[in-house]
Parts: sequence; structure tokens; C-alpha cells
Amino acid sequence: MDLFDYMRENAMKNESPLASRLRPATLDEVVGQQHIIGKDKLLYRAIKADKLGSVIFYGPPGTGKTTLARVIANTTSADFRQINATVAGKKDMEEIVKEAKDSLGMYGKKTILFVDEIHRFNKGQQDYLLPFVEDGTLILIGATTENPYFEVNGALLSRSRVFELNSLEKEDIRVLIHRAVYDRDKGMGSYNAVIDEDAEEFLADVSNGDARAALNAVELGVMTTDRDPSDGKIHINLQVAEECIQKRVVRYDKTGDNHYDTISAFIKSMRGSDPDAAVYYLARMLYAGEDIKFIARRIMICAAEDVGNADPQALVVAVAAAQAAERIGLPEAQIILSQAVTYVASAPKSNAACMAVFEALDSVRNQKTMPVPVHLQDSHYKGSSKLGHGQGYLYAHDYPGNYVKQQYLPDGLEDTEFYHPTENGYEQKIKERLKELKK
Repeated sequence: MDLFDYMRENAMKNESPLASRLRPATLDEVVGQQHIIGKDKLLYRAIKADKLGSVIFYGPPGTGKTTLARVIANTTSADFRQINATVAGKKDMEEIVKEAKDSLGMYGKKTILFVDEIHRFNKGQQDYLLPFVEDGTLILIGATTENPYFEVNGALLSRSRVFELNSLEKEDIRVLIHRAVYDRDKGMGSYNAVIDEDAEEFLADVSNGDARAALNAVELGVMTTDRDPSDGKIHINLQVAEECIQKRVVRYDKTGDNHYDTISAFIKSMRGSDPDAAVYYLARMLYAGEDIKFIARRIMICAAEDVGNADPQALVVAVAAAQAAERIGLPEAQIILSQAVTYVASAPKSNAACMAVFEALDSVRNQKTMPVPVHLQDSHYKGSSKLGHGQGYLYAHDYPGNYVKQQYLPDGLEDTEFYHPTENGYEQKIKERLKELKK
């Protein structure tokens, strides 16, 4: 490290965001995540003993993935290198591998490589690391907000242990906020600021377990609030706290786990006839900026798949809501979607119509395809009537009740039933009618 590197590093240390400056240097300073770093846990013991193998830290933003990596960097005797997958390329990795080989060969010293946002690496980049992780040249620490079982190569995963980090509890966030305001070494204690209890409570609650969001709000509040002339202190009260964060942090990446988890809960709540839960998840998606067309499609699918003929009107409502929401747009579209969601969730349920087509498809796939019965074949197309097509067909409207018994399924399937109506809602009437017709 030359003089300029030293000066730059010190400048960054002093001027970096509060969330970065406040990162713990030791395991004992880490707040939360006791399910993986409690003193009786494997990760704690491995870090303390400096016997860490390759690991993947997986969890929402602001839960301490990079923090744990930095703690490891401070406690390990191995060389520690860090790259961010959004900017690093193969050349960067080649240089690290070369240095790791030299360090291992000349000094018997291992190298830990921390790859932040490892899910951003493509398959080729991840494959490049594999042999060096496998032969021990590198100990890999990956951090990702995305499900590693989808985003990280299976071969790398099989050589790593996955640790899932949870959102921090409100009390954990309060500890960090208090530390941020009053710590003179790493925090903002030198600014002579104080934070009211209700402001601390508000920030801890509204940050939704994201420490970085809470600390950024604290930093903004301290840096932009005038001192009280009566005591010379910066007072972070509830009003200041509300101005600094404004909107509750909602974890919702449209291509990530939170997206899929939320839409899954949304659909299952409608299917489970819980309109309160369904409209809550609708609100979460709307608040996070989800595409209303995507939401409307899921409502239409649920209306057909889970309500079906128990209430045929559900699909009508869902389709009308989709069209209206697209034409009107937000914010009024949220009212339309809410009507559709609560209707579909409250409607009687039956998946009999949905399952009918799957049973029929299974029959088509697995059984010989027999010809359409002759009397059902078209008799109008290019002289097909001369071949006897359509002969013997009984026109239902010529008979009492507009019904006459005749074979509609191909030979070999005459008595097969694909649709099994339930006794739920309107489908009970359908079941009774079909039963009457089959007498």
C-alpha cells in the first residue's frame, strides 16, 4: 500500500456512510442472527477457530451478510479478498487466484474470497471459481439476496454450506439505532445528538428489519437537523424520523424470492377463502409497485382454477376488473382490483372444472386417439356428407328439454367422466342436472 492508497482508505473510512462505518469488527459486536452465530452454533465456532469452509450467506438486504464477511476478515489469519459481482470480471478473479496460489505455495497461507452479490455472476464466472474452491486454493464466501438454490451453480453449492440470515427484529434495530446516535468512535456521537424514544421506535418499526434503511435515516436526520439553541443538541424527534424515512421499507424484488413468496401467499389466500389476507397481500404488491396487469392475471387464473363453476360469475368479475384496471390505471385501479380479490376470495370453491381438462389431457397423452364418432363429424366440408359424415346425428333442440341421449366421446371412452362437479355453490345445481340427464 502506497501513501495515496493509505490516504484514500482513511478518507473512505471517515466519509463512508454510517451503515458502513458502524459495521462490527468482532462477532461479539454483531446484532441479531443468533440462530447461526450464537455461541453454541457451528458458524460461531468455525469463525472463532479460524476453520471456516466455503459458505453462502443468503438473506434480505440489511441483515448483515457483508458484516459477517468483514468480521471474518478481521479474525482470520488467511488472506482476505473481496469483490463485487456487479463490477468484477474474469480478469479480477484470475489475479486473485494467482495471488492465492502464490500465498499457499510460498507461505502455506489460505485465501478467503468474499463475492458480494454472487448471484450476479453468470454460469461461466461461477464455473471458473469451482476448481479453485474444490482444491482449496480459495475459501469462498458468497453473499446473495436471491435464493442460492436457483442462482448459484449446483456444483458450487455442493461445496459450500448455506446460512440463511433473517430480517432483524425490531429490538435489534433499536440497538443499532442507539449505537449509531451515541457511539463516538464509529457512530455519530461526536455530533452531540439525541433521539427520542418514539422516534427510535418508529424507525425500528418502519425499517422492516433492514438495518441499513434505519441507519441511513439516522444519518440523514443528524446531518440535516439544526441544533436546539436551548441546549446545543441535535434532537431527532418523531417528526424528523418520519421525514427521513417517509415510506415503510418493503422487500419486494420483482424477480426475486419476495415477489414469488408474496404472489404465492396472495393466491393461496384467495383459494383459502380469506379475503382479509388476500387484500393484504394485494396491498403489499401495490405498495411495492407491482404491475397491475400481472396482479389481474393472477386473479383471473384463480377465478377459473379455484372457484370455477361453484360461482361462474367470479371469472366474469375477474376479467371485467382486469380490463377496467388497465383502462383506468392507478391509483383508482387498486379499488377495482380489491373488489375482484375480495369477490374471488369469498366465493365458494371448486377445482372440478380445472381438473377436468387435466384428466382429459392425460387421456389424450396416454391412450390411443380414436376417431370422432361418425354422427358428430362435419357434413358440410367438401362433400363429406357423401362419405356418411354426420349421418345419424340427433339435434338436441328437436327433443323435450333440449336434450337427447347419444354418444359424444370416441369409441372406448363412452362412459368416461372427466368432470366431477362438487356440491359447492352453483356447481351443486350442475351436478344435479347432469345426474338427472344420465338417468
